[in-house]
Amino acid sequence: MNFLRKLQNLPELKRKIIFWLVIIFISLGLLFLWTQITQMRLKSFKIEKLKEELKIPQFEEELQGLQKFETPEISEEELKELEEALKEVQTK
Repeated sequence: MNFLRKLQNLPELKRKIIFWLVIIFISLGLLFLWTQITQMRLKSFKIEKLKEELKIPQFEEELQGLQKFETPEISEEELKELEEALKEVQTK
């Protein structure tokens, strides 16, 4: 109780400084604890479990089952004809 009386008798500026220092130390302690807990959770996190929950392997299998798009082969003569046709259309 004697400590509180001394604190109450200090000037307002000193009391504010002490108050903010206490707040800063408590905040730093909580930040340290939060980072430690988050670090432990990230280390114990299992990606395989997440994949199972999101059903990613099934999605990959469905993608493989889709038909693949094949590009048609065009000979050089056909390509030149198409280019000439485009030029004609653009000039009109």
